[in-house]
Amino acid sequence: MNKLDKSNLEHANYVRIPGSERTALPSARKIGSAEPNEQMSVTVLVRRPSITNIKPSQSRFLSREQFAADHSIDPEDLKKVEQFSHEHGLEIKEINVAAGTIVLTGSILDFSKAFDVELTNYEHTDFTYRGREGHVHIPEDLADIIEAVVGLDNRPQAIPHFRILEETEPFARSNAAKPSFTPPEVAQLYNFPSDINCNDQCIGIIELGGGYRSDDLETYFNSLGIPSPTITDVSIGGKKNQPTGDPNGPDGEVVLDIEIAAAVAPGARIAVYFAPNTDAGFLRAITTAIHDNVSKPSVISISWGNAESRWTLQAMKAMNRAFQDAAALGITICCASGDTGSSDGINDGLVHVDFPASSPYVLGCGGTRLEGSNHTITNEVVWNEGIDSGTGGGVSHVFDLPSWQEKAHVPPSANPGSRAGRGVPDVAGNADPATGYEVLVDGRRFIIGGTSAVAPLWAGLIAIINQKLGRSVGFVNPVLYSLSPEGKAFHDITIGNNDTDHGTGPYPSQAGWDACTGLGSPDGTQLMKELITRYS
Repeated sequence: MNKLDKSNLEHANYVRIPGSERTALPSARKIGSAEPNEQMSVTVLVRRPSITNIKPSQSRFLSREQFAADHSIDPEDLKKVEQFSHEHGLEIKEINVAAGTIVLTGSILDFSKAFDVELTNYEHTDFTYRGREGHVHIPEDLADIIEAVVGLDNRPQAIPHFRILEETEPFARSNAAKPSFTPPEVAQLYNFPSDINCNDQCIGIIELGGGYRSDDLETYFNSLGIPSPTITDVSIGGKKNQPTGDPNGPDGEVVLDIEIAAAVAPGARIAVYFAPNTDAGFLRAITTAIHDNVSKPSVISISWGNAESRWTLQAMKAMNRAFQDAAALGITICCASGDTGSSDGINDGLVHVDFPASSPYVLGCGGTRLEGSNHTITNEVVWNEGIDSGTGGGVSHVFDLPSWQEKAHVPPSANPGSRAGRGVPDVAGNADPATGYEVLVDGRRFIIGGTSAVAPLWAGLIAIINQKLGRSVGFVNPVLYSLSPEGKAFHDITIGNNDTDHGTGPYPSQAGWDACTGLGSPDGTQLMKELITRYS
């Protein structure tokens, strides 16, 4: 008999939220009940009018104002959630009617009773967290209104997808081809348009910890001969720009994202959304960025993620709904596909893909090893250094094959059952730390790679194209998959695989799309020409 079966009459009409089930993290053990009077916050996702007819290259996306008018929470639904919260001693701290999210605050005891869960403290080898096991429950009369409840469990949800190669001072410089590059040098190899000032564009960047030092950024961009970008910090859930002083921690991610995006898209404003590294924090960062009426990013870069099996289904569905919002608003979302090959760091003998890169509403960004100088690429293959170091990619076990991938020859999953699903990634770019990016973090110079570098690289390219086009390309995936190879918008990567145990690999590279590098790495100028033709 489970907890719900033997609960008292107060909870007799409670039902489970589908997909909300949690289990303890591997290597975690219970160390005691959570302190009942401790204050916490939880994010509730409420149903809204559905979004239909999202069309790539449509002549007009919804404005944020139009979206809020047409797709906000129904006032009657809001009243019911407010009444439920009041009855359980919970306070509504924030409502985002456009995103359909409500942030509640209260004590652990009140939340435990409100959602019929037992909250326990756990000790993991690397951290402690407040967790739960089993499902979240809600009153039956709210079952059609509340779609997800996230934040009860505050375990670290996502991993930054970057890899530091080495510290170097100064960076090696010679006339010979060198193994590492500045971001503008990578952009030059990929033939990014070089004469476009992106002063009308804002690139949003999601960060779940760490921070940057303004003097580092000024020094770095001065060394490149590029004006330092205008940066706006957005605090979510109390998290702010707080450098830890450790480049191997989240600082490395934050600075890598900013320095690449701003260096390849000069003039673009940068909005950095700092949030807690929890499923609730991640969701709020994304919904805040998408529905930001001040900075209004036209493209968002996300370099954090985790294997689909590490998420609850309700959290993935909640974030996927937010990405669908972005598509309706004409915002492109670029997500890193992961740095641990086709296993995505899960050592269970199966293959896994990374979320949020597996969402069908984002541009999944895989990794290559890039060699060349000036405007000439001399070699480009799948990034695969060996055990647990190579580009992520594969077939989703959560999201179905989207219509725009039907002709891409996405293979069935290599796992038992051979499920047909969304193929990851969509595109690629330089990610091997051995051919990585020269950055300045916490006062020190490093060479950094990982698919974390590819998401801001592509975000910068999209910002350039948006600037040139005079409008946003938005949900660009269906258009990219429809481009003819004769347009030469991509460098097709046909050597390598992403089996980081160095077997033959379940997903080898091949001509056309593959589950290592997607459609390939960009020829930025050719891609811009193709998209201008499609969107004009």
